[in-house]
Amino acid sequence: MRVSEFWRAVEDEFGGPYGRFQATSQVLSALGERTPAEAIEAGFTVKQVWIEFCRHMDVPEERWLPQDVRPRRRS
Repeated sequence: MRVSEFWRAVEDEFGGPYGRFQATSQVLSALGERTPAEAIEAGFTVKQVWIEFCRHMDVPEERWLPQDVRPRRRS
């Protein structure tokens, strides 16, 4: 999972502004008391950050790994 795919998954799961706010404000103990955005910057794998973020936000496990992470088509 790439960083761009992480942000797309955040947007798809939680909505654009709300998702980005949560990913930059929720501190997760599983990520060393970092926000998901900080954890990515600190070198955690993006996939690990996404899974821990989903766990923290009570996302059902079947949605922890995004099904479609292809880039969006530009109009």
